[in-house]
Amino acid sequence: MLKGKTIVLGVTGSIAAYKTANLASMLVKQHAEVHVIMTRNATQFISPLTFETLTGNKCVIDTFDRNFDFEVKHVSLAKKADLMLIAPCTANVIGKIAAGICDDMLTTTVFATKAPVLLSPAMNTAMWENPILQDNLKKLSAYGYGIIQPATGRLACGDIGNGKMPEPEVLLQHILLHAAKEKDWAGKKVLITAGPTQEAIDPVRYITNHSSGKMGYALARAAASHGAEVTLISGPVHIEPFIGVRTVAVTRAQEMFETVKQYSQEQDVIIMCSAVADYTPVEYSNQKVKKQDGALSLALSRTQDILQYLGEHKQNGQILVGFSMETENLVENSRRKLMQKHIDLICANSIADQKTGFAVDTNQVTLIAPEETVELPLCSKEETAERILNYILKLS
Repeated sequence: MLKGKTIVLGVTGSIAAYKTANLASMLVKQHAEVHVIMTRNATQFISPLTFETLTGNKCVIDTFDRNFDFEVKHVSLAKKADLMLIAPCTANVIGKIAAGICDDMLTTTVFATKAPVLLSPAMNTAMWENPILQDNLKKLSAYGYGIIQPATGRLACGDIGNGKMPEPEVLLQHILLHAAKEKDWAGKKVLITAGPTQEAIDPVRYITNHSSGKMGYALARAAASHGAEVTLISGPVHIEPFIGVRTVAVTRAQEMFETVKQYSQEQDVIIMCSAVADYTPVEYSNQKVKKQDGALSLALSRTQDILQYLGEHKQNGQILVGFSMETENLVENSRRKLMQKHIDLICANSIADQKTGFAVDTNQVTLIAPEETVELPLCSKEETAERILNYILKLS
C-alpha cells in the first residue's frame, strides 16, 4: 500500500526505540522507502546498524557527517518525505520542536519538511501528565502536527499508566491513514454499515447470518485512508476497528436501524454493506419459543428494511449505495432492488462461488447503476473497496 512512498522515521532516546525497528520492517514490507534519523541518545538504546540492515539505507545521526554523497542531508530527506513519524518521541524533543530549536539532524529535518509530521510520545506517566508537556503538545497540534496518543500499560520504570508508545501495528495504521492514499475524499462524510445482526430467541440462542463484516470494514479503511470522515456501524464481528474510523457497535436489527437513522441525515455517502437479519422473534404466549410435541415453534416478524427507508428519505445530493447477494439472476434481481429502493448504486455479488461472498478474503462485484452495469474482476476485498469508492466518486 505504500509503494512509491518515502517514510522518514525519527528515533529519540527512549527504551521504546526497539519497537521502531519492527515498524521499519513493516514499512519495508509495505514497499515503502524508509529512512531513519536517530538522535545521539537514541543510539544508546538501539544500534544504527539495525535500522540500516532493515531499510537498506544509511541511518543518519550527525548533521555534519561527511560520509555520504554530497547533499544537504536534512533538506534532501525533508523533500523526499511523504510522511515523517517520530517514534518514540521524548518530552525533550517535543519541547525543542515546540520552541523552534533545531540543534541536530532530526529537529532540522522536521523544520525543513512540508510533509505531514506525526509524533508518538513515549515517557513516564508523570512526565506525560506534566502541564508544560501538554501545553507543548497543544501548541504543536495547533501548528498541524499529528499527535498519536500513548497507550496505557506497564512502563519501563515499573509504573502503570499513560505514556507507553503504541505497538508498531498501531503506528503503521496511522502511517497508512495519512500517507497511503490520495486524499480525494477529503471533506466528505461517509456512513458504512458492516457485519451481521443477531436476534435473540432466548438467553442462549439467536438468529443471525454468515456475514463476517470484511467487505464493510475494507470500505471503511479505504474511505478513511482517502481522507473521508467515516462512521462505521458494525454488527458483531471479529475485526479490529481501523484508526481514524468512528465505530459504533450494534447487535439487533432495530439497533442498526435506529443508529443508521440517527447518523444518516448528515452524510454525503451511505454504504449499506451489512447483512441485517430479515426476521426477528416476537412474543408468543409471553415466550419467544414454545415447545409443541418436543419441537420448537418460533413466532417471527419481518424487520425494518433499512435500505428502503434510506431510499425514501434520501437527502438532497446524498449518494446511497446498497449491497445485493444473489444465487441466481444476479443483475436482474439487483437492478429490480435498485429501482424499488430508490438508491444510486447496487454492488451485487453471487454467493454461489466459494471465492466470493461471506467470510472469504476475495470478492467479485458487479456495479449496477441506473444507466450502466460494470463487472469488476475477482480481487481482494481491499482492492474491491478501492474500485467501489472510485466509482462512487464519479457519481458525486
